[in-house]
Amino acid sequence: MNAETIMLYAIPVFFILIGIELLAGLWMQRKFYRFSDAIANISCGITQQVSGAIFKLFGLGLYLFLYQNARLFDMPNNWGIYILLFVLIDMLYYWFHRYSHEINTFWGAHVVHHQSEEYNLSVALRQSAFQGFFSAVFYLPLAIVGFDPIPFAIINTFQTLYQFWIHTEAIDKLPFWFEYIFNTPSHHRVHHGRNPEYIDKNHGGTLIIFDRLFGTFEPERAPVVYGVTKSLGSWNPIWANFDYYSDLVKESARIPRFVDKVRLWVDRPGWLPQELGGQQTVPPCDRETQQKYNVSIPKVLLWYSLVQFTTMLMGATGFLMMVGKLEIQHSLLLAGMILWTAANIGALLDRRSWAIWSELLRFVGIPLSIYIIWGLNPVLWGVLGFMGLSGVWMVLLKNSR
Repeated sequence: MNAETIMLYAIPVFFILIGIELLAGLWMQRKFYRFSDAIANISCGITQQVSGAIFKLFGLGLYLFLYQNARLFDMPNNWGIYILLFVLIDMLYYWFHRYSHEINTFWGAHVVHHQSEEYNLSVALRQSAFQGFFSAVFYLPLAIVGFDPIPFAIINTFQTLYQFWIHTEAIDKLPFWFEYIFNTPSHHRVHHGRNPEYIDKNHGGTLIIFDRLFGTFEPERAPVVYGVTKSLGSWNPIWANFDYYSDLVKESARIPRFVDKVRLWVDRPGWLPQELGGQQTVPPCDRETQQKYNVSIPKVLLWYSLVQFTTMLMGATGFLMMVGKLEIQHSLLLAGMILWTAANIGALLDRRSWAIWSELLRFVGIPLSIYIIWGLNPVLWGVLGFMGLSGVWMVLLKNSR
């Protein structure tokens, strides 16, 4: 079983666990989810998986190239080596994750994962479309040492899967010995906090010992305020990937010296030259007074968004299963349709005025794309029927604005 198969099998497990968390919230009389936030989180995950399927050869391909042409040793395949590889992967992940919080260019990608103002299992799926380009570089020393790409990919995947369950408020602190060694929901809640004392803490993946070793560990004490210091203010998963970089471009434009323009992209988030205020401090925050981004949504729009999201999720799953069998131009075309759908759902939930007109164009674009790839077939007729019903629904949406 390869890493891609493991991840595909994990998808239904993710949604089962999200359902269990929802039921736990009802039992505990706590509201862990908001509809638009959860849709945006999972849409970011779909965006990351779909774009990653197109560019997946970058990271693994570079690792494989170095392993085949520049490795220094032939590391044996046995349990001792696998344990060593697990620890090394987790340590390299720690440094990648830490630098993703300490270097503006890296943070521009990683910030997507921190934008949600809630904390639940759907946040685990909220990932950047660009982060893989940065993370891949950190693991390349393992290829040069001589660790086989197959166990590397599988262990790296399991390390990623481990981090899913720690994105929850439904689990309190665990036994001391477990909390001391492993990353847990309590440790990771701190990591997602924008409380000043929690900023840039607890970067571990599976293990928390590297935070303890390198001085970035912080226990959970005060109630955590989730999100980032500047709210995204949108449910659009595509814009989520560009918002911070847009801010960097704007800041760069008002910085007078060229050397400082460059420094902005490699210094810490919040850095500015002295004449523009210097390093920005993290403002205090309080969970009771936090003002979360929210948009009033009529029920007809809520149900429409849920139906479109569900069909996008099914389409994206099918795309991920067949992408290796498609010609590259067809893969790009289908990926574009999925990303367009994700953007439109976010824009509808944001109540953007252009979203309905973009939806009407999408009703044409998706059937046309299917016809270009497969010609006349039963799937095309089914899609045309669904788009027709969606068009009728759009009239109701327009009247509800």
